Amino acid sequence: MAKKPNFYPVILAGGRGTRFWPLSRRKRAKQMLALDGDRTMIQQTVDRLLPLADSKRFWIVTNGDLRDGIARQLPKLPKKQIIAEPAGRNTAPAIGLAAFLIQRQDPDAVIGLFPSDHVIADEKEFRRVIKKAVAIAAENESMVVMGIQPHRAETGYGYIEAGTAAEPEKLNVRRFTEKPDADTAQRFVAAGNFYWNSGMFIWSARTLADALREHLPKTASLLEQIAASYGTAEFEATFAELYPQCENISVDYALLEPRSAKGPGKSGIYCIPATFGWNDLGSWTALYEHRTANDETLPNSISADSKFELDASGNFVHSKKFVALVGVSNLVVVETDDALLITTRERAQDVGKVVAHLDQQDRHDLV
Repeated sequence: MAKKPNFYPVILAGGRGTRFWPLSRRKRAKQMLALDGDRTMIQQTVDRLLPLADSKRFWIVTNGDLRDGIARQLPKLPKKQIIAEPAGRNTAPAIGLAAFLIQRQDPDAVIGLFPSDHVIADEKEFRRVIKKAVAIAAENESMVVMGIQPHRAETGYGYIEAGTAAEPEKLNVRRFTEKPDADTAQRFVAAGNFYWNSGMFIWSARTLADALREHLPKTASLLEQIAASYGTAEFEATFAELYPQCENISVDYALLEPRSAKGPGKSGIYCIPATFGWNDLGSWTALYEHRTANDETLPNSISADSKFELDASGNFVHSKKFVALVGVSNLVVVETDDALLITTRERAQDVGKVVAHLDQQDRHDLV
């Protein structure tokens, strides 16, 4: 009987979360905030995965601004496995480095790639699906992606076109499409065989390393050299020198799209339709929708010392002060000690432009 492979969660936590400004800052980004309960987003991500893997098998890929803060939030995880990228290079080099590092210590390892800022409603079902994905990934050279049944024509997500079922809960993947326009997204949703790409992938370390060598050979060579230096006195210098030379590309564009071009049944890419209550909290509007989803009688989402509401609805407010809402609708108001954001739910996606402006003005005190 074949030995059951060890599962290694790899959590990507390097983004700035600019659309959650002014709460999200360079050294306290979105994934380090408690947006949904008492635990921060990255703490919740680790919590839901801990029943599947020992804490010593977790790896975090982040940046230098966040590394120490994340280590403080996750004291049970080995600090040496919280890796700080010297330069942002998107998801392909990040997960690729983890694959080469993990493969050196466990050649039969199965890796799970997880963003650090997702909300999962049914964690028991989530773990059941991940276990199934791990079993599939351990076979041959399979890659597994979690697909979310779309309930609107969302243009902010990538889509997975599924083909026939290889077996129950295991669909062949025809192709990936990144962030379509509104008409295309509407057509995808109407077709019924398209899923949102959740950004959660499961594959063996060997499969991922081989795919990188095939589709991203220059970057793969650099990552192998970095991984070979891990644990030595030369690691930090090697990392700083070679990692910025890696291609700046997502794992979707680098590996999944060219691999899926081989065709269903030949690519080895499978989609598991996920029904565990997934939400990608990408903006203040998304957080408002998440908080009010289960209570249609809730007119507003307000985090404040105390509040008064009169003829006001659809508003999201975060403040430490007393808040009075009178005759206003669909506003987003977020107050911190040094900044105040006022926008509408419709325009909340543009909050990142405030951070871009502050960067241009060298207002490092506000970002």
